[in-house]
Amino acid sequence: MPSEGRIHLHLYGIRNCDSCRSALKWLETRRVPHTFHDFRTEGMNETLLKDWLASSHAPYLLNRRSTTWRQLSEQARQQAETDPLPLLLEHPTLIKRPVITDGKIILDIGFSPGHLEDYI
Repeated sequence: MPSEGRIHLHLYGIRNCDSCRSALKWLETRRVPHTFHDFRTEGMNETLLKDWLASSHAPYLLNRRSTTWRQLSEQARQQAETDPLPLLLEHPTLIKRPVITDGKIILDIGFSPGHLEDYI
């Protein structure tokens, strides 16, 4: 069995996101066991998001280049800089994608094949 003994990755993102599609295709091509969690259809778990925001990856979670970010009021943007949790729960599309974990900790945010090679 090709995936025996290999890490099982968890990808969090949006199905129609180019980066998420690229990451999924890359994992499938290499037969890396993975689970995909779509923010848009499945929502976001508050406890998991709190854990992410407490990690060293927290500064990279908020996608300030997204259409959703540009549509926010200045007040909402300022609040997101100090306490992003409520805004990210309300608008999970503000989370930079994909977030790739081993089921417990974030391994990478965004898709970088070079970073994933270290884990598979």
